[in-house]
Amino acid sequence: MAKNFKDLSEAEILALAISNEETDSRIYANFAARLKNDYPSTAQVFKEMEAEEENHRRQLLDEFRRRFGEDIPLIRREDVRGFVNRRPVWLTQSLGIETVRRYAESMEAETQHFYERAAARSTSSSTRKLLGDLAEAERGHVVLADELQKEHLTDTAKAEEDKAHRRLFLLQIVQPGLSGLMDGSVSTLAPVFAAAFATKSSHDALLVGLAASIGAGISMGFAEAVSDDGSLTGRGKPLLRGIVCGLMTTAGGIGHTLPYLIPSFRTATALAVFVVAIELLVISWIRNRYMDTPFLRAAFQVIVGGVCVFLVGILIGSA
Repeated sequence: MAKNFKDLSEAEILALAISNEETDSRIYANFAARLKNDYPSTAQVFKEMEAEEENHRRQLLDEFRRRFGEDIPLIRREDVRGFVNRRPVWLTQSLGIETVRRYAESMEAETQHFYERAAARSTSSSTRKLLGDLAEAERGHVVLADELQKEHLTDTAKAEEDKAHRRLFLLQIVQPGLSGLMDGSVSTLAPVFAAAFATKSSHDALLVGLAASIGAGISMGFAEAVSDDGSLTGRGKPLLRGIVCGLMTTAGGIGHTLPYLIPSFRTATALAVFVVAIELLVISWIRNRYMDTPFLRAAFQVIVGGVCVFLVGILIGSA
């Protein structure tokens, strides 16, 4: 079972840091390989960052061996509750320069936060100094990743404060909000339209929709709040993320439920279908705007899923 960070020993913290640096080094090597043809100068930056991560790993290995010997515990990210959870690079379909920059920013900010927490836990002055130095190095990487945008994109004359605010906005608001909106909009389609076509009653469909939307909002809000306390990843307070996710989940379901306030079943259903189309387009736009997903691809993925759930609701309700 996953352990809490506060329950790790110093040896386990160092082992986790070694594993983390090794993974980050491989991610930067992957970035460099993928970008070398179109962005050779950026690829070289990532090659240098890969080498520095390898140097960090060697320093951590030397410190571990000096204090604890050669037997290094095998501790992975998933073994620590709330620890950094990298998305596999090979799953990043749209690997443009902007996507890489955001990914690198997130990596270094999360790792910096981890080293700061780890240094505060250490009782050894040498280990505390090493972890503090590594946190400073990661902070430098965050600045370097920011510079990639200035160097290679034409619309990036943003102030440093704006970048930091955008980064936090994405982590704390957009990501949990989008997750909730997608779940609320799609998952409630089947029960709402099944109830509508089964009873031909706007009132009954309204009650089912309200129950499904509010219930899903509570469930998703709790799930987001307890999934990561934000102490290691820098994603912010879990309460805020949970509230955002829960509210957006409820909003996603309420949108196509409220038309059933109209007594006429046919009119209410027609309006509800129109609202569903708007919801799916909004989700596609958000994915395109903030997650670097091409709009047509995002729309196709979201609409296909939504239509499938919608048809399931109608078929079950009409049975």
